[in-house]
Amino acid sequence: MTCTGCQNTVEGLLSKVDGVKKVNIDLGNGTADIEKSRHISTENLKAALGSYPKYQLSEESKPATSFSTDYAEAKVSWFKTYKPILLIFAYILAISLIASQSGEYSGLEKGMRVFMAGFFIIFSFFKLLDLNGFADSYSMYDLAAKKFRPWGYLYPFVELGLGLAYAANFQPEIINYITFVVMSVSIVGVLQSVLNRRNIQCACLGAVFNLPMSTVTIIEDALMIGMSVMMVIMIR
Repeated sequence: MTCTGCQNTVEGLLSKVDGVKKVNIDLGNGTADIEKSRHISTENLKAALGSYPKYQLSEESKPATSFSTDYAEAKVSWFKTYKPILLIFAYILAISLIASQSGEYSGLEKGMRVFMAGFFIIFSFFKLLDLNGFADSYSMYDLAAKKFRPWGYLYPFVELGLGLAYAANFQPEIINYITFVVMSVSIVGVLQSVLNRRNIQCACLGAVFNLPMSTVTIIEDALMIGMSVMMVIMIR
């Protein structure tokens, strides 16, 4: 297995098995470490991959210990884990602050509009790098993508369209309402996953970066919802 899209699919199928708490697939070694709350037979785990027969599962003759997994995870700091998304936010924020203080029409509303344009365009870019991988990851927690899988393929283009609309200041009130609806639907699935302590990959940066679902994702969606509401109020 060399594709992160396949990795996300297999992890998602195994995570749905009752009693499975956590699934980590090592692409390089072709192994899967499965943390369980109770005993689950190998046959049951194999059956979970029945809808995706491209990959098969078998027991290792010498299973890995939980110590090595915990130790490896402990070495990764919070900042290192979320460094990509923190850098992206910092760059977008810097450009937004500069834009809000320059030009004839400067101010908070312009700064927020530039921020949202940069946010949607950049985040859609990473999703489109591996559209299949993103759709696989997104369908694991998003309410709309779970029920209507094509939404996972459409969502990056919706983000791109919103970003371009903000950049062009096209129909700002309508675009802010659309943003509010889209991000509100998105945050529900994120909240459910975080509150249920599901250990799955966040699809905010597509399948390019392996970011865990956490409060950072909630803050990201809540920020866009809050800014869209503020901009509707300011426009009126």
